Amino acid sequence: MSRIVQYLETGRLDYLKALRLQQYFAKKAVTEDATKDFRNVLILTEHEPVYTVGIRSAGCSPQDEVRLQQLGAEFHRTNRGGLITFHGPGQLIAYPILNLRNFQPSVRWYVSKIEETIVDLCRKYNINAGRTRDMGVWVNDKKICALGLHITRLITSHGLALNCNTDLSWFQHIVPCGLVGKGVTSISEQVEKNVEIADVIPHFLDSFKATFECDLEKFPDAGRFDLFNYINDDESQPNDVAKMKRKQ
Repeated sequence: MSRIVQYLETGRLDYLKALRLQQYFAKKAVTEDATKDFRNVLILTEHEPVYTVGIRSAGCSPQDEVRLQQLGAEFHRTNRGGLITFHGPGQLIAYPILNLRNFQPSVRWYVSKIEETIVDLCRKYNINAGRTRDMGVWVNDKKICALGLHITRLITSHGLALNCNTDLSWFQHIVPCGLVGKGVTSISEQVEKNVEIADVIPHFLDSFKATFECDLEKFPDAGRFDLFNYINDDESQPNDVAKMKRKQ
């Protein structure tokens, strides 16, 4: 099976539109015959300010939701793993939609490879990042990259959020990922100069390619128009968000 991954850079995209984009590719993956050659896709994006809660939503009340929205951010409950976190400008969001049968059919392997990708990227900036028993990538007791994953029938969705030059003050209004006493950091903070997402993407792609032992191809321009028409259709509300709303 192919280890070709097509990467798609979307620029800044609001959270729900990015979710629609993920679901478009994930649905195709689940419905297609697993023995056929599947198009693995790596979505690279950036969000407007938004707080998201995963399936472990304990401790995040409706009052908390209102409070966070009053800060000027969106708020969404979704079906990824993990607790509450923040996404916003200056943060590289990567959503790999992979068929793990093309790689290694193991959730543990996949989590390890995602973390390894970021550790390798940080090394390029002379940042001594590492893994701990808590998911994500850390610089001492500060998280530089958060993970929130969803895997169905070995098809991955959701992904990682790497702080490049993120305004870290947004994290002061929550307990990021539910880890009391831990902090957050960014590439810019660690190297003491401004490092933008555009600077980081080439290094991220190199690290992803090496870690996952795959070939990367740019997503064809011919398919981008139809994709963005799809995600801009307000009637195509993401299923996982709709389900979460019904549970509230």
